[in-house]
Amino acid sequence: MAQVQRTPEKFDVLVVGSGAGGGTAVHVLTAKGISCALLEAGPMLNPAREYKEHKWPHDYDHRGAEEGGKAYFGEGKPFGFFSTTSGGWQLEGEPYTVAAGSQFQWFRSRILGGRTNHYGRMSFRFADYDFKPYSRDGLGQDWPITYDDLAPYYDKAEEFIGVVGTTEGLRSAPDGKFHTPPPPRVHEVLTQKACKKLGIPCIPNRRAVITRSINGRPACHYCGQCGRGCVTASNYSSSQVQIFPAMRTGKLKIFDNAMVREVLTDGSGKATGVVYIDKQTRQEREIRARVVILAASACESSRILLNSKTKEFPNGVANGSGLVGRYLMDTVGFGLSGFVPALEGMQRYDTDGAGGGHMYMPWWLWDQHAKLDFPRGYHIEFGGGYSMPGIGSFTGRARQMGYGKEMKKAIRQGYGTNVGFAGRGEMIPNIHSYCEIDPNVVDQWGIPVLRFHFKWTDYEWKQARHMEKTFAEIIETMGGRVTGLSAAQRESDGISVPGTIIHEVGTARMGANAGNSVLNGYCQTHDVKNLYVMDGASFVSNPDKNPTLTINALAWRGCDYLAEEMRKGNV
Repeated sequence: MAQVQRTPEKFDVLVVGSGAGGGTAVHVLTAKGISCALLEAGPMLNPAREYKEHKWPHDYDHRGAEEGGKAYFGEGKPFGFFSTTSGGWQLEGEPYTVAAGSQFQWFRSRILGGRTNHYGRMSFRFADYDFKPYSRDGLGQDWPITYDDLAPYYDKAEEFIGVVGTTEGLRSAPDGKFHTPPPPRVHEVLTQKACKKLGIPCIPNRRAVITRSINGRPACHYCGQCGRGCVTASNYSSSQVQIFPAMRTGKLKIFDNAMVREVLTDGSGKATGVVYIDKQTRQEREIRARVVILAASACESSRILLNSKTKEFPNGVANGSGLVGRYLMDTVGFGLSGFVPALEGMQRYDTDGAGGGHMYMPWWLWDQHAKLDFPRGYHIEFGGGYSMPGIGSFTGRARQMGYGKEMKKAIRQGYGTNVGFAGRGEMIPNIHSYCEIDPNVVDQWGIPVLRFHFKWTDYEWKQARHMEKTFAEIIETMGGRVTGLSAAQRESDGISVPGTIIHEVGTARMGANAGNSVLNGYCQTHDVKNLYVMDGASFVSNPDKNPTLTINALAWRGCDYLAEEMRKGNV
């Protein structure tokens, strides 16, 4: 440790990670006058350089094929050349391992703002029953907080970041503070009509995309390129919406390219800061603070805790329960696509919209589980329309027709006639799914890496089969026919490869006591009172709702609590 360089400043709060949790933390704390340091393992974001929102394939000699045609979670840029992903499932020099008999793909983002620069922006509140799953069916564990505890912070998050939606009065999809949603496209209208016949609610989607100007951000301009990043910040990213404004307060200092190795403690049960590797100089540095917040993503935060071993914490800081890394969960995924003849020969129109789906189907059988062969539920996302053609868009038709006039005719006839349905369901936490430190492997910075164990159970497999049957019924009710798995490279014999939905949560769950959890209901570790974890690691369960909005709300609530504890001198 003698060679570690200590930064001269001491901050009130040190935040590790700049995604939804870290971005919300610095936004809330700096607004209260609290000085913060924010450590990000990737570089600073320059939207003008990184985002390719207004670029066309013909702007590049390779037409987007340079990286976009490679494996979904192998080589090349995930989701294609034009996406704003900075990271991926495999990072050079930063490996992870997977135990024999398991599958897991770990997506890591390496840039300011993390995954919020490119995620789908689905923004769903958990239902009241989602916080008490054990009380409902005897599986998993209840959260130490209720919907009513978090509702005011869902309000704050939605009002600040901006979420579209409509008031529906559905228990499974609690209403929020919404902007007016964009109108449905033709394939969405047809899907909604089919769902009505089947008794499935199909309502305007809830996404973190604004349709009226707020906080200096203009309304969405409907370019439909959300995955490329949004230069105008009309959709939410922690970088543009929270971190850049927090920097202007003078209360935030960014340390980019900072790979955190461990949390430091003083031997008396308090965190004093962290040690990180400056990735540009390879120098180990120490930075000190009154409070440490880990928000590096569920698995990365757990990796830091597990690597922070001392005489006081032989199994890792804040791991007195032995539960750090345990009960790892991802979302259950399954996709099916179909051809709908009613969409053939339509007059072309602009279906770009606000990107992604303008409609979705929340879980509709939440009160009928006695009739099902699996617990919990799922929601349905779907897509279609006249998306911008890219490399490989019509390879199937080209193979069938060869080339020339007949091929062009077939492509024009089939353009816009396909719909794709994707289920996103709840996984029940199980003892077979966890991450731990691999005793034999380190990354290029000398930091021990994670080893993953993962297992889907019959609960998840049966849920995926219900998805398959439901999607086929919707397609057939639309007068269409099933054409096959959507994004087949994501599927593993009929269910998503663990990790590929990029909703991994758990690993440092909150709970009522130190024996059955790592954190309390405010994301504060039981063992170290000035150490918090404000990302998806805190989740006790993983409902069918996408996790980001709940991460925002939990971090906001935790920071309000932290600020008051600091004022009282308790931390």
